[in-house]
Amino acid sequence: YLKFYHHNGKEYTNDERGQMRKLACLRSFYNYFFRKEIIEKNPAALVKMPKQHEKNIVRLDVDEIAILLDEAESGEKLTERQKIYHNKTKKRDMAILTLLLGTGIRVSECVGLDLNDIDPKNNGIKVHRKGGSEVMVYFGDEVAEALDAYLDERLEMEPQEGSTEAVFLSMQNRRINVRSVENLVKKYGKSAVPLKNIHCHSTRSSFAMEFLKNSNGDIEGLQSALGHKNIATSQFYARST
Repeated sequence: YLKFYHHNGKEYTNDERGQMRKLACLRSFYNYFFRKEIIEKNPAALVKMPKQHEKNIVRLDVDEIAILLDEAESGEKLTERQKIYHNKTKKRDMAILTLLLGTGIRVSECVGLDLNDIDPKNNGIKVHRKGGSEVMVYFGDEVAEALDAYLDERLEMEPQEGSTEAVFLSMQNRRINVRSVENLVKKYGKSAVPLKNIHCHSTRSSFAMEFLKNSNGDIEGLQSALGHKNIATSQFYARST
């Protein structure tokens, strides 16, 4: 009933979330007229909500992480056009990827970093979580090395107005945005690990897997590390480890 619809001569498919949203709208629509006694029955109330299945967890193992970072550094499997840009953004991209994989922070938290959020002495960054809270997140030497290499380059750049404090800049010298980071993760993921659909959640899932291995399954610790308000979300990331 809601799985397919047509628009401008094309057929589109609703996923489970889309079906649930549209059915909820229909229920509200009919419920309004039912309460106003304009109709005698609410037919939408008789339709069951579709069961929502969990998305597959796509994560990288240690070897795949190494392959991904090697590809980000070398750019060997990129197209000729991509290689032109890679030469200009290699250090930035390496810093972003190692930071995401080494800390599990969200992409929005990564692009929101300012220069004064970095604590180089203690290998830490101040992360602005959802809801406005601020926490210190610490990382290992590999992340520190990649970040330092990029910062040497970053401090020579001339940011556009409004982006002077941003850590990560686009090729236009503006604060890089979430979509751009999502695209670079997919780009390197596709060339390095073509059999997996690598995206930004893969970096958090990969971090979660390694965290749980090294902490004997500390779910509460993972909840804190990933900044989840609900521990059930952390348990989702922990599945299949």
